[in-house]
Amino acid sequence: MKHRFEVLDIFRGIFASMVVLFHLSTFSDTPILNNEFIYNSDMFVDFFFVLSGFVIAYNYQNISSFHELKTFLAKRFVRVYPLHLVMLLIFLVIEASKHTASAYVHVNKLENVNNNIYSFFTNIFLINSIQLFNIQDVSWNIPSWSISAEMISYIVFGLTLVLLSHYKLQSQKGIFFLTIIVLCILLLVNVTHTFKINYSYNYGFLRGIIGFFSGSICYFVFSNLYEVATSSKNTSFTIAEISILIILFLMIYYGTFLKEIGLVYEVTFFIAILIFSFEKGILSNMLKKSSFLKRVGTYSYSIYMTHALLLSLFNIIFIRILKFPPSSYSYLFILNYYIIYKVSQWTYAHVEMRFKIKKQTVEPVTY
Repeated sequence: MKHRFEVLDIFRGIFASMVVLFHLSTFSDTPILNNEFIYNSDMFVDFFFVLSGFVIAYNYQNISSFHELKTFLAKRFVRVYPLHLVMLLIFLVIEASKHTASAYVHVNKLENVNNNIYSFFTNIFLINSIQLFNIQDVSWNIPSWSISAEMISYIVFGLTLVLLSHYKLQSQKGIFFLTIIVLCILLLVNVTHTFKINYSYNYGFLRGIIGFFSGSICYFVFSNLYEVATSSKNTSFTIAEISILIILFLMIYYGTFLKEIGLVYEVTFFIAILIFSFEKGILSNMLKKSSFLKRVGTYSYSIYMTHALLLSLFNIIFIRILKFPPSSYSYLFILNYYIIYKVSQWTYAHVEMRFKIKKQTVEPVTY
């Protein structure tokens, strides 16, 4: 099987855009953005983790030596790190110039205690999803904690495959992956005393591992069902696609309550990815006809990584300097998103792809 999983790519772009609107809602005052669905769209980050595990398990079904592990981690590192570093350095320049800028425009958090030298180095070394001393919140480029969780998941995944290969236990991958998930859940519950999962700077790495290995198991289910599914009627998949999207919408909308049992989102994204991976329903066919949505999927990593900065700059210009009211985001969000899209188009071509390792296996970037 050689798949691009176009529909999953498209959903990655759509959900990255929903995370943009989630962060934009903190600046706005309009029912279009200030509603329960947008307020809980941060949970779409878990879709990225589950999709990541699915795609990586598809592309790397066996890593049998430390040399192969090194190659795997190098490919993943150069795929996600350059843009992370570029954005981090931009935030560093902005942080250093705040006092100068404050003479001309009001600056929120002139002394941002979270953006300090200590947190800068946790970002540099991608350990900013682990609970560390004196770290009280997300810092610098806010979404970057999930890149930390992603890289940690890659390391755990790669080491697990090397060990399974060494002890000739490849046939038991599913059991070991499930064991990792259970252990991380138990650890998370033990340290937080809740069943929540929407953590970031503190226990985000556990959240990432749980989602990642859930996606890896999802791939195993996909591969085992592939022959049966390809001979199934498209009507069944159409019903399944519509049903899971309705369920997903309701789960996000009622996230205020469902976040208390956050693991239900991992299960829902697992099912959604499994259904849409076959691309047999009418919704899949409709989505694949949209060239714009395909481009959004392609640029989704850049959209995700650049949006926090661009939202802040846009708000400074239009709200603080030009004195637009927060309610104007009812239409300004379109312009804001367009700017993010165009910048992401540029960073995709000139940052992401510039560092791509030649002859790399075709795989959508995941985070």
